[in-house]
Amino acid sequence: MSKARAVAGGGRAVEVPAERLSGWFDRFAERHGGVTRTELGPSEVVVAAADGATATAAVPFPPLAEATGEPVAALVRHLALPRRVGLLLVRLGGHSVGVAEAGRVVVSRTDRTLVHGRSAAGGWSQKRFARRREGQARHALDAAARDVAEVLGARVSELDAVVLGGDHKALETLRADRRLAPVFALAQPRVLDVPDPRRVVLDEAATRAFSVEIVVRDPD
Repeated sequence: MSKARAVAGGGRAVEVPAERLSGWFDRFAERHGGVTRTELGPSEVVVAAADGATATAAVPFPPLAEATGEPVAALVRHLALPRRVGLLLVRLGGHSVGVAEAGRVVVSRTDRTLVHGRSAAGGWSQKRFARRREGQARHALDAAARDVAEVLGARVSELDAVVLGGDHKALETLRADRRLAPVFALAQPRVLDVPDPRRVVLDEAATRAFSVEIVVRDPD
């Protein structure tokens, strides 16, 4: 099932699995009166329809392997290339990391660390609670960094890319850890929006990592 979300500037983004890509573009053409123009570049494929609608597909794992020929077919061939992809999902209090091949997780590690929610109390109690929460959050991110180093860092030479997901602030904290620099050097631009990382969420992220995000903008 394609996942859709609103995007800045109008329009919506959908995630389309590689095996459904050709059919998705066929239906786009049917709904909008046919295709009048296509643009094929190293990082995106743009398809413009007769009624003014556009569909812009971000190339996963750029650059596009073959930037020639029929654009959608070239994108499908690009996605069919074998890849080992690292997955790093983190939210405050939980993380899940793994390695995926062809949309399936082959190595993984998932953990949770208690981080209390914010306190509504005031005064000294609130300050003490805040310090405790900061300590819990720091401990959780330290645990996440260790697992990323052990699961992905130890295999970084085998990886073609790394796909991130979760909380941007937590990810930036991990990015600042110099031990993880080789992992983040392979990170893709797109950050997956995911719930609390669990193994089932990691499995879903593996499928999404090999999907194509397409931004659809309807005619004015």
